[in-house]
Amino acid sequence: MVAGGLFELFGPLILAQPQVSLQPITSGLQAPVFLTHAGDGSGRMFIVEQGGRIRIVRDGQLLPQPYLDLSGKIEFGGEKGLLGLAFHPRFPETRRFFVNYTTRAGGQLKTIVAEYASSTTNPDLAETGERILLEIDQPFDNHNGGHLAFGQDGYFFIATGDGGAGGDPLGNAQNLGSLLGKILRLDVDSGSPYGIPPDNPFTATPGARPEIWAYGLRNPWRFSFDRTTGRMFGGDVGQSAREEVDIIVRGGNYGWNVTEGTACYPPSISSCARTGLVEPIADYGRNEGSSVTGGFVYRGRAARHLLSGSYIFGDFGSGTIWRLTEGEGGQWQREQLLQSGFNISSFGEDEQGELYVVDYSGSVRQLRTNSHLRQGSRRIRSSVRPRVR
Repeated sequence: MVAGGLFELFGPLILAQPQVSLQPITSGLQAPVFLTHAGDGSGRMFIVEQGGRIRIVRDGQLLPQPYLDLSGKIEFGGEKGLLGLAFHPRFPETRRFFVNYTTRAGGQLKTIVAEYASSTTNPDLAETGERILLEIDQPFDNHNGGHLAFGQDGYFFIATGDGGAGGDPLGNAQNLGSLLGKILRLDVDSGSPYGIPPDNPFTATPGARPEIWAYGLRNPWRFSFDRTTGRMFGGDVGQSAREEVDIIVRGGNYGWNVTEGTACYPPSISSCARTGLVEPIADYGRNEGSSVTGGFVYRGRAARHLLSGSYIFGDFGSGTIWRLTEGEGGQWQREQLLQSGFNISSFGEDEQGELYVVDYSGSVRQLRTNSHLRQGSRRIRSSVRPRVR
């Protein structure tokens, strides 16, 4: 039994598991950290390079000219750089898209969330004019979060880390007066520079930032919305012991730095105040990985008979790819799909819902079925469900 007895490990057990492999799509990228699509029917995939460029794969070819190059204005290195990209739900009409990057001004490191527009004459190029929506001071160089996405409700979600160092020394994640260590939710179609959705959970809480949707996160690295259910899944990178996967809900407190995954933090203490905390649907220790990379619920067609409805995620350090499947009573089961051998910086989804694995060393591969793949796996059963206790 590990993590306070919340997870049981059954194995090694040879199972009739999904048979998957990774098919090369493109290479020659520089520190890629995300892949997405514009939702415009073009079939193009947009790849974020941490150094500041957005690249396009069109008809299977990596275009030589970047869609947008921000390398001259960002601060890149370690966990800093160009970290997020999201296209407006009505991108074909509005031409609007949004980026998240780090920069330094007057000696102060900042996270910038800004709006750009696609060119009116060349759809494979963006205009260079920038409109800044949000500027957040970063006290340390790490834990910058950076993910951006639109929910099915049309609102704009932003992931922020706790501000860095170790153990959240400034207490940002539990502080509703800080935008750090949070999931934020904005209305980018109203207000100046944005509006606050009226059903955000802390709009009437004294001293709280109204942008906050959920809190108590350390360094959320990639979240996504299930195309079918609309549920929001995310991976939150741990400190030194546990990596976790969460279902993000309105007003949820995910525990950092009171808990790390299902364990109390710091690890030297045996009990902590868990009242009101939302538990992860899965977590794992450093024997399995060192930096969780959140993924997607698979809703594509190529592997639908094997993976449909499964949440696919991985780990940057170990290169392992797992799936989570939901059973009766909201219990989640974790199963290893494969060892990729890559530093998985992100997963990505195309217009059809097919999934891609982004390798930080410079390549992208598609997750595919492979009838010839034969390997055992270890199955993990969890009694944890996303609930407030």
